[in-house]
Amino acid sequence: MQHIGKNIKRIREEKGLTQQSIADLIAMHRSNYSRVETGDRDLSIDAISKIAKYFNMTIDQLVNFEGDIPQEVTIEDKTLVEQVKLIQELEPEEKSMVFKMVDTFLTQKKFKDFFQKNVASL
Repeated sequence: MQHIGKNIKRIREEKGLTQQSIADLIAMHRSNYSRVETGDRDLSIDAISKIAKYFNMTIDQLVNFEGDIPQEVTIEDKTLVEQVKLIQELEPEEKSMVFKMVDTFLTQKKFKDFFQKNVASL
């Protein structure tokens, strides 16, 4: 079984980070951290959690790393269709929140348009 230290090392190197930067993140001496990457030392769940968050990953993604570093999703880079697909992947509660916000903005726009048209004609 592959150990987590190897996964962390691969991701750290792909992101161009030093051992020192990860050691500092988890408050560990660099020489001890170096032993984590070689599999000679284990990390606490807390340290693994901090590293996963730092890499923008879940602990599961870090433990079962397949070589794909998740890219940050920025909605501005997506077409409207891709944006809607991303919204569809959200949890039901989050999805509902997004659609409520959209409804609110659309309602405000209709009111604004209505007032501009009707107040302007007085």
